[in-house]
Amino acid sequence: MASMKIGAALVVGLLAVAGCTTTGFKGGQSGTATGVSLGTAAGSAAGSGNGKVASTIISAMGGGLVGGTIGAGLDDGERRKALEAEYRALEYTQSGQPVLWQGNQQGRSGQVVAAQPYRVGSQDCRQYTQTVYINGQSRAARGTACRNPDGSWTPLT
Repeated sequence: MASMKIGAALVVGLLAVAGCTTTGFKGGQSGTATGVSLGTAAGSAAGSGNGKVASTIISAMGGGLVGGTIGAGLDDGERRKALEAEYRALEYTQSGQPVLWQGNQQGRSGQVVAAQPYRVGSQDCRQYTQTVYINGQSRAARGTACRNPDGSWTPLT
């Protein structure tokens, strides 16, 4: 009975946090299907050895925030760099420290900033912001992701 109450509390908490996503500009779709496609493409572009493991972990992010509308106008390589930056920010950086990425074409770059980690049940979670710069214009999206036991991060967005 106690485990059912804990499970129900966890689901309620995750749903509450999942409703916190915002984007920095008007219009567009949430990009969930696009994000999953991008995450799969990123995972299939893996090399061997450690690169393959890292790619699998990044693929689990399902496209992240950059898989949504803010990633429009980026090529596949740039989306991958942005997604890798999301993972590095979530996994390795201190709160408020930006992880920068540079696009393949001039005028395309971005940064990811993760907030302080917190616990939801047995998972570590972090809110984060991805900002993409294309030719001097910025687009930002915020979301939340929780760390899985295998080291991957699952966005709740």
